[in-house]
Amino acid sequence: MADLLTTKELQDLLRVDRTTIYRMLKDGRITGVRVGNHWRFSREEIESSFSSSVSGDKESERMPTDVLPLHCVRPIQQVFAEIAQVGSLTVSPDGQPLTDISNSCEFCSLILKTKSGRRACIASWKMLAEQSERKPRFVTCHAGLQYARARIEVEGQLTAMVIAGQFYTESADLSEQRARVKQLAASHNIDPRELESAADLLSVLDKRHVEQIGGWLEKVANTFEQVAHERAALMSRLRRIADMSTLSKD
Repeated sequence: MADLLTTKELQDLLRVDRTTIYRMLKDGRITGVRVGNHWRFSREEIESSFSSSVSGDKESERMPTDVLPLHCVRPIQQVFAEIAQVGSLTVSPDGQPLTDISNSCEFCSLILKTKSGRRACIASWKMLAEQSERKPRFVTCHAGLQYARARIEVEGQLTAMVIAGQFYTESADLSEQRARVKQLAASHNIDPRELESAADLLSVLDKRHVEQIGGWLEKVANTFEQVAHERAALMSRLRRIADMSTLSKD
């Protein structure tokens, strides 16, 4: 018969409180079965769900996806993007997307559909990791739009970033916009008329709105960071459990 754990036994095993266990159940990080009015958890399933981390040799070798449950990240990111009226995604420190872009504008979508445009966007996202300050700071991307990042750190190391952007902070000079669009269209082999039409629909956000976005962005990143810390701690405990199990068999 499978080794089933009670909620209290799982608490003791993972060294977390009952509320954390129920929160993990609710967001899908662990699964359990109801036996009467009580929950039971498979020890084998708990350990296998973190197998990629338990089998690793070093904490520093963890990938962002090891500690960031993307099924939790995506819906929060989507809600934030829609409320803030921006495009948003989560990336690794080297700029590689961990999620699809939520609420992306047509202008950026056209650029991202091309290989060269996607490379240019990734390079811009990667540059955000080089900012020394923790607080989000809006800068201009390769396509002339504003964007910023909020850091997600685990054990003092940058693990991922939440990015928000795809807007202007002031109305674009039409002649400058046309010249930039023409250059982007040529560089990434995009129909210039289609890109120009998409550029005309880009949002212009006022200073107050931008400041709000920066604050919301930090809160979203802090939420992801809290989940990542909790998951990383669980991985460490499971690794110790796996090591002890190996020793007991020897």
